Amino acid sequence: MEHRKKEAAIVTGASSGIGYAITRKLSALGYEVFGFGRDFEKTSWTATDNVHPIVCDVLDTDKLCTCVRQITAQHQVRVLVNNAGVGYYGLHEELSPDKIKKLVRTNLETPMILTQQLLRHLKQTAGYVINISSVTASQSNPHGCAYGAAKAGLTSFSHSLFDEARKYNVKVVTISPDMTQTNLYRNANFREGDETESYLLPDDVAGAVEWILGQREGVIATDITLKPQIHRIKRNVSSTKKG
Repeated sequence: MEHRKKEAAIVTGASSGIGYAITRKLSALGYEVFGFGRDFEKTSWTATDNVHPIVCDVLDTDKLCTCVRQITAQHQVRVLVNNAGVGYYGLHEELSPDKIKKLVRTNLETPMILTQQLLRHLKQTAGYVINISSVTASQSNPHGCAYGAAKAGLTSFSHSLFDEARKYNVKVVTISPDMTQTNLYRNANFREGDETESYLLPDDVAGAVEWILGQREGVIATDITLKPQIHRIKRNVSSTKKG
């Protein structure tokens, strides 16, 4: 599937993990990619990558909205990937109010605001809103109550937005990955298993994004769940997490 160079994509959490992999994939597909992240020191792009790193904390709503307005004034944005996320794990009583606010704002509030800012534009481009949720959105999550609740909210938002915007040819898709080899679990007392069959790779999620964009006009898979073949986690002995 060929894409015109003038078509652009916006990806949050683009400096590492799933967001970085999606940014690379969209660039390879020919999109001008505007990647939002707090620190791009560990990433490298060439001029031919068509990637524009934007240093911005997604919780800085004013700056985020200003950047989006500047992008849409000069580019035809067809894809929004709400990927930025943060996870805190443990007994709910041990989480601080600040961590709960950061978790909810990053995983739920920011995608809702970004989508609101871009929706009229995406209606004009028959675009895509791709929300990176989690398998935790549809299950009970002891020791991860707040994270699961925020992702459940994101999934619910996606479903309702699809029904609201589908008549305008806006495609809304939720991707729900299971355990993925990223730094999301750096604050947790668990990690992925040692076997490669026990976790997903960021490129697996990026591949799902490519598949979504490759479907013919008029067909949309609203929900994609990605799981490793084996369910296995290990204790993260290096975690120094505190509530």
